[in-house]
Amino acid sequence: MAKVGIVMGSDSDMPVMRKAADMLEKFGIEYEMTIISAHREPDVFFEYAKTAESKGFKVIIAGAGMAAHLPGMCAAIFPMPVIGIPMHTTSLGGRDSLYSIVQMPTGIPVATVAINGGANAGILAAKILATSDPKLLEKVKAYAQELKEQVEQKDARLQEVGYKAY
Repeated sequence: MAKVGIVMGSDSDMPVMRKAADMLEKFGIEYEMTIISAHREPDVFFEYAKTAESKGFKVIIAGAGMAAHLPGMCAAIFPMPVIGIPMHTTSLGGRDSLYSIVQMPTGIPVATVAINGGANAGILAAKILATSDPKLLEKVKAYAQELKEQVEQKDARLQEVGYKAY
């Protein structure tokens, strides 16, 4: 059973949302990915948000651009955490999306990652789920160790070749 729902308003969001899915796969977390427009098919959207809990979702990752209502509306209906990913837009560079997602009214919080922050949304979902899953918590800790080792390897290469050759 999928533990995370990934929803986006358009297939143009797929490159960013795929990064969230990739991180969930890295941690062994099942997910379901769907394209739904909150504006163009509100009845389909409401059904999705209303049934997400009964489908076993513990977290929803919702990506949206421009007016970016999808994450906030998910949070208004779904009783568990929603992570919003603001999409980069050509008109305002994603600031419109960011403001739409992060400026939610009191009582309807949406955890918001950076513009096009798909990978961080997947990691945050894993961390949320890890609060009640010791095996997943170990995977999250191992991932953090991998990141540390990557930085150490980069620094070692820098020290080997010198600053000017890098």
